[in-house]
Amino acid sequence: FADLVLDTWDLQLERNGREHRTSDMGCKQLVVRRGQPFTITLHFSGRGYDEGVDKLAFNVETGPCPNETSGTKSHFAMTDCPEESCWSAVIQQQDGESLSVSLCSPPNACIGRYTLTLEASTDYQGSSFHIGDFVLLFNAWHPEDTVFLRDENERHEYVLSQQGLIFQGTYKYIRSIPWNFGQFEDDILSICLNMLDINPKHMRDQNRDCSRRNDPAYIGRVVSAMVNCNDEDRGVLAGRWNDPYDDGTNPMSWIGSVNILKRWKNFGCQPVKYGQCWVFAAVACTVMRCLGVPTRVVTNYNSAHDTNANLTIDHYLNERGGQERQSWDKIWNFHCWVESWMARPDLAGDYDGWQVLDPTPQEKSEGVYCCGPAPVKAIKEGDMRLKYDIPFIFAEVNADVVYWVVQPDGMEKKSIQSSIVGKNISTKSVGKDIREDITHNYKYPEGSQEERRVFEKAEHERKSNTEEDEALHLKIKVSEGANKGRDFDVFAVIDNNTDVERVCTVRLCARTTSYNGFNGPQCGLTDPVDIDLEPRSEKRVPMRIMYEQYKDNLTQDNLIKVVALLTDHQTGDIMVAVRDVYVENPPIKIRILGEPMQNRKLVAEISLVNPLEVPLNNCVFVVEGTGLTEGQQVKELEEPVEPQAEAKFRLDLLPQHPGLQKLMVDFESDQLRGVKGYRNVIIAPQPM
Repeated sequence: FADLVLDTWDLQLERNGREHRTSDMGCKQLVVRRGQPFTITLHFSGRGYDEGVDKLAFNVETGPCPNETSGTKSHFAMTDCPEESCWSAVIQQQDGESLSVSLCSPPNACIGRYTLTLEASTDYQGSSFHIGDFVLLFNAWHPEDTVFLRDENERHEYVLSQQGLIFQGTYKYIRSIPWNFGQFEDDILSICLNMLDINPKHMRDQNRDCSRRNDPAYIGRVVSAMVNCNDEDRGVLAGRWNDPYDDGTNPMSWIGSVNILKRWKNFGCQPVKYGQCWVFAAVACTVMRCLGVPTRVVTNYNSAHDTNANLTIDHYLNERGGQERQSWDKIWNFHCWVESWMARPDLAGDYDGWQVLDPTPQEKSEGVYCCGPAPVKAIKEGDMRLKYDIPFIFAEVNADVVYWVVQPDGMEKKSIQSSIVGKNISTKSVGKDIREDITHNYKYPEGSQEERRVFEKAEHERKSNTEEDEALHLKIKVSEGANKGRDFDVFAVIDNNTDVERVCTVRLCARTTSYNGFNGPQCGLTDPVDIDLEPRSEKRVPMRIMYEQYKDNLTQDNLIKVVALLTDHQTGDIMVAVRDVYVENPPIKIRILGEPMQNRKLVAEISLVNPLEVPLNNCVFVVEGTGLTEGQQVKELEEPVEPQAEAKFRLDLLPQHPGLQKLMVDFESDQLRGVKGYRNVIIAPQPM
């Protein structure tokens, strides 16, 4: 018998990409999901494969030092009865000198780049052929994969969807910004795999690192550390929470992960400047979805950063509502992290499901700036000792806030707010552009027996002052129309919950603030007002916040912190109410002109009206949308935009993919920063 000689081969990129839901990656390489068969065709020359004479076997290898014991190398012969627990090759059909073979990895294989070789031998001699390279990803569609997710709509949203919404604003004024995750865009997969290859754990022990890449919890921890650069680990993003951002990009300006990841790669893995929490979380979401792990961005409102881990955030105010002294403990207006879906066989008990990963550098975990994966179920149950980082996240959603009002004589009076942290925990709904509230996944209802049980377990003494036993109740309301460029009103609302008359003194103070809890200058203050309250009655004390007073000090977060202080004459007690007011940017209008169809030109008309009394200079529109724009499109306006005038331009689009796409817009100028808008566009498939 002549030798069996391999002439050409076909990795069936189109068919395998379609079946493995990776064809959107548009790569010129084979990308498949673990545990699911993929087909290759071998073309021999001279003669075809003869079962009685020829022995065929394959080798797959991943990583720099592949070996069988680490699970990074496998040698397997053609078989009729494949086993699910190891690599297998089965003949599908033979046609003359062509042979179709179905290959399959076990559902717990290591993910990453693989090489594939064929060994063909007869009884006398053999030869080896390098067939090519492929990438193996996690598989949320396979019941035996640790990232298996049952619901097809959820798999579509959390693995395949390349666009989404991220929630910001305040818990009483929730707003969303669009985000282009773009996990299947050109080059993103190779950038994500490179991230794994330069992580410090890989540098320390390449063999061990590659052998642990079968575990999504391990991958999640690596990604959480690599998205920030605080460990000088060549991480993706540098964080910055205050001006100036001149030597980089203002965090408010980003509308997608693709440019960030490409910039990181193009500059030799130097950190990209700058990120804040939602940017870190969105980039981590892109990387995890790209690798096949179901992932979503989550926003926690009134998120506590409890540096001394006593589950109490202390704030010190003077009698005018100003900050008396700096506290390292902070309440962030909102904080974003991601949840990734996976089983946790490393933990005893039922902790499978959503896991928190937080790539924003806040505290070190095992010596590294990373956080998680922490099972959401463990946070809800107060299981503080489980891996990883549960106490920190538990505090983010459960800490108490204590306001200490420092009197002129140095005496401190305390006002407790025990239920203002961890509000309206939010993520984008599956298949819809609306908010899903997931607070119930993180905590039991306030005041319930289950909540008490969890706090006992977590050794959290909740400092009580429930509203039921308050004689007086104080809150802050905002008038309609807190729009940038306008004056608006806020009110202290005082309720007397008793059957007797009460006398109190109220004053209001406002300061500009940033979303992570740093306060700026004052932009409003009332004199103390004495109030007589009839039994069971309510009174309001107004304060007007003037554009003249806030315009120069409003940070790009567009937030004003209003503090109301009430002194009860009868008891001498002091009450504090705090509310963050979001000052609205003008809307961006997007009109679509023409019939949206695949590979047919489409025009978008994008406009914004200047609401301020001064011109806007250095105006720039940035537009992106996977499948709609070729990368990012930047339009710089040559002229300033005068007060009440409209900035407008048109952009040509050539839609690549059918289905629902998002066109996302960011507007920047000297006076208005980070203004966002988006429009959903349904692209009809090209007629056959």
